[in-house]
Amino acid sequence: MLELYGARFASRLLLGTAQYPSPDTLKRAVEAARAEIVTVSVRRESARARTGQGFWTLIEQLGTRVLPNTAGCRTAKEAVATARMARELFGTPWIKLEVIANDDTLQPDLFGLVEAANILCAEGFEVFPYTTEDLGAAERLVAAGCTVLMPWAAPIGSARGLINKTGLKTLRAYFPNTTLIVDAGIGAPSHAAEIMELGYDAVLLNTAIAKAGDPVKMAQAFARAIEAGRLAFEAGLIEPSDMATPSTPVAGTPFKIDHAS
Repeated sequence: MLELYGARFASRLLLGTAQYPSPDTLKRAVEAARAEIVTVSVRRESARARTGQGFWTLIEQLGTRVLPNTAGCRTAKEAVATARMARELFGTPWIKLEVIANDDTLQPDLFGLVEAANILCAEGFEVFPYTTEDLGAAERLVAAGCTVLMPWAAPIGSARGLINKTGLKTLRAYFPNTTLIVDAGIGAPSHAAEIMELGYDAVLLNTAIAKAGDPVKMAQAFARAIEAGRLAFEAGLIEPSDMATPSTPVAGTPFKIDHAS
């Protein structure tokens, strides 16, 4: 089971809710993925509320837990204000904290992220910080009170997969008791399986499913890949080797002797 701030979930796949071709496709994708948590942009949903759209009704029908996010925030002050708005709007202490440093890569601003996390944790928020594999930032986020970290695999929406696999492995080894959820950059089910094989606890996806030719089938594919990757990690993967290792040992194997020679 996946445990997040005391709540337990059977699914290890979290889904974003943006960019789907229709509300019905989003609904069917969430159901196909068997996702129990969806992320929602606070700013986008505030705008939708003003225009009378029924997005919140759809989420309520799905029966999923909502993880609001501070997408689009560029400073700690802006992210903190957005988080406070989210708590009022969605009635949850959960917040996926994003403070963006660069418009081209959407890389997290680690200084602003740590600053905002300290403020929000002190106010009783349960913070899910969108970060990198940087160990120093991770230490400061955990010290602030974050029991979950959400490092990227690659820039948001890039579909590049694990661009720093060694860094992600080190982060997992360095924080064995912290829940780690990869967020951003996953493009294929094989990427998701790979990160789960490293011992990560879950994966958050949006673009790779929402923009697929068939989002519903892709959601199902990712759900199966994440389950397979987790099962492989729990089973214990063998270590790679530079040399061949025969599956049938040669020692003790009888050989036919050619007497004619």
